[in-house]
Amino acid sequence: MNPSELPTSPVRQLRLVVEAEDYEAAVRFYRDVLGLPEQAAYNGDGDARVVILDAGRATLEIANPAQKRMIDEVEVGQQVAPRLRVAFEVDDTPAATDRLVAGGATQVAPPTTTPWHSVNARLDAPAGLHITLFQELHTPETRTTLDGFTTNP
Repeated sequence: MNPSELPTSPVRQLRLVVEAEDYEAAVRFYRDVLGLPEQAAYNGDGDARVVILDAGRATLEIANPAQKRMIDEVEVGQQVAPRLRVAFEVDDTPAATDRLVAGGATQVAPPTTTPWHSVNARLDAPAGLHITLFQELHTPETRTTLDGFTTNP
């Protein structure tokens, strides 16, 4: 079955909800430093607040333990990622890494070119998130022609 024949997803949006003890710092970092546009914000009783930031297209990446270990080894050189890691695609990983470190993140590993043809950097960011910044070096069409890239039928 080719991709154009696949049924459309019944899921319309993936929304990752993160509790942040320092709400203001987390909003400043993800909205103002990383640059995710504010889509909506709500206030409630008892100082309840939430902001919804637009992170573009969402995907859910499911990796088995061996793949998770391999990614950590390639990107960082050791096992560091918790069970959940959030990845953001950017246009320029080195520049985005510098900007996020200046804005409050801690660099775990510098930008690294990976075997899967992307430039990835690891950071610990506000709200306790371990994040990857990644820059794709090839288009999705080009990737399908490379060894090791495929889709499951």
